[in-house]
Amino acid sequence: SSLRSVETSLKQRRHDSAATGEARIDGDARPPRRGWLRWLPGIALARRYDMAWLRNDLVAGMVMTAMLVPVGVAYAQASGVPGINGLYATIVPLLAYALFGPSRILMLGPDSALAAVIVATIAPLAGGDPARAVALASMMAVVSGLVCIGVGVAKLGFVTELLSKPIRYGYMNGIALTVLLSQIPRLLGFRVGEPGPLRQAWGTVRGVLDGETNLAALAIGGSTLALILVLKRWPRLPGLLIAVVAATLAVALLDLDRTAGIAVLGPLPQGMPTPRVPMIHAADWAPVIVGGFAVALVSFAATSVLSRVYAARLRAPVDPNQEMVGLGAANLAAGFFQGFPISSSSSRTPVAEAAGAKSQFTGVVSALAIALLLLVAPNLLRYLPQTALAAVVIAAAIGLFELADLRRIHRIQQWEFWLSIVCFAGVVVFGAIEGIAMAIVIAVIEFLWDGWRPHSAVLGRVDQVRGYHDITRYPDARQVPGLVLFRWDAPLFFANAELFHRRVHEVIAASPTKVRRLVVSAEPVTSVDVTAADVLRGLVEELRADGIDFCLAEMKDPVKDKLRRFELFDCIRPDRFFATVGEAVHAYLAAYPVEWSDWQDRQP
Repeated sequence: SSLRSVETSLKQRRHDSAATGEARIDGDARPPRRGWLRWLPGIALARRYDMAWLRNDLVAGMVMTAMLVPVGVAYAQASGVPGINGLYATIVPLLAYALFGPSRILMLGPDSALAAVIVATIAPLAGGDPARAVALASMMAVVSGLVCIGVGVAKLGFVTELLSKPIRYGYMNGIALTVLLSQIPRLLGFRVGEPGPLRQAWGTVRGVLDGETNLAALAIGGSTLALILVLKRWPRLPGLLIAVVAATLAVALLDLDRTAGIAVLGPLPQGMPTPRVPMIHAADWAPVIVGGFAVALVSFAATSVLSRVYAARLRAPVDPNQEMVGLGAANLAAGFFQGFPISSSSSRTPVAEAAGAKSQFTGVVSALAIALLLLVAPNLLRYLPQTALAAVVIAAAIGLFELADLRRIHRIQQWEFWLSIVCFAGVVVFGAIEGIAMAIVIAVIEFLWDGWRPHSAVLGRVDQVRGYHDITRYPDARQVPGLVLFRWDAPLFFANAELFHRRVHEVIAASPTKVRRLVVSAEPVTSVDVTAADVLRGLVEELRADGIDFCLAEMKDPVKDKLRRFELFDCIRPDRFFATVGEAVHAYLAAYPVEWSDWQDRQP
């Protein structure tokens, strides 16, 4: 749903640009591919910055400031750290990404999708100590940053593609529910100390039954949530800002923090974040490293998808590996300036684009404006109610849910739908980090399964249809006497080599005539490893002992080169490789006198 809102915003933007004659942001001047500047796209962009963009970037930066402040504070508290650290995790990462990030308008900062992972890691370790929670969260950001930079430098940006769409939906839906359950008590005006989604759900029910609900807090928070959701229908309106300002004014003017007991944010510390190396206990390293890897996975999966969407729509090609470097640099900046792990945002970026952002200077303007707020007016957010911050996070969590496409997946491929449900249940029952680990394991199993137990077929000739086809799909297909045409629809590797061996013997045993030659249609075989090569050697020798000739057709040259390197050409002669299945059939008919009439030979 978030990506659909991105696409809708971009379509509207293109429509407005066409109507006003505004020039499109495109990739006409790409960053250099060589030299040290390729690692600093921000400098390359600054050198060719079009001053006509300046007004748009200034306006968009101020619009984003109004959104980033309440979002940063809300996501910080949802992540288990003080609200001020959400602003620290916004200011410095925006500046870092402007220097290292390749995307022109991608907005980075605290994200609701990471909140569940962060709080699940640091809450059991911090023991209620805010300073320790900040140190743990900052070290998670450092770990996440190093992972992302390592992925980018090693050019491993493609790894995010290993998570299929149903799996991504599963863990994101689980994280969305986890965040939602963690914020409902704050919306109702009380706290639940138990960690974990199920315990929080039970704690919320128990709190409501025990009469802990603060009706005034519920009224303010519920109204804020309703207003945010209603104003989403008009994306050009700063709905979140309007709702939060209204809630803050209501609390301040009616003195609800004192008369109704509504918890408020209170005054923020004055001044800028100072650089600090996060120090944690030795016993905390293992969970922090695991959590850092988990948030890295979530953040670079979301960032790579969002970056590709904008690159395609705005015709501004983006290097996915440099995107990981930019994301990693932003996380390192957050970690060393008292922040916590951050990511791109599919809710803030469309706002920046709709506000007219032309470059990352928009993020720089936002960062400087937030810094100025902390220096000049730190008490401006003093009366911001906690229940309104909970409403902000809940609204973001609702946007993370993906249900419509899951219904489509259930209709067209039920096993992948249930795969998504398993990932969802893993996050909800075991926690965000364990659920993400489960999603990775399931993704690897899913990736291997298609190659582990692939489809195979015996081929035959069908009258009036060119080529050779699966005899199970074409019952009228005729097989050449004494010849078995066998197609294997996967690479040959260690996990399926024995299955290949077994199926070859099965199709030979099932042949209606005594088999003289087996031809493997090898076009789908894109690779062969050492284990499979050894199995193949043994199979060829077994068939030769039974008087059956082994041949290969349509094998790609790189795979054939592997067979030569594996020294298989001493048992499979070069003349047993055929360019096509048809050529292999003609060679068989020339070598063996069999009764065979091809429908093409009967054509007038």
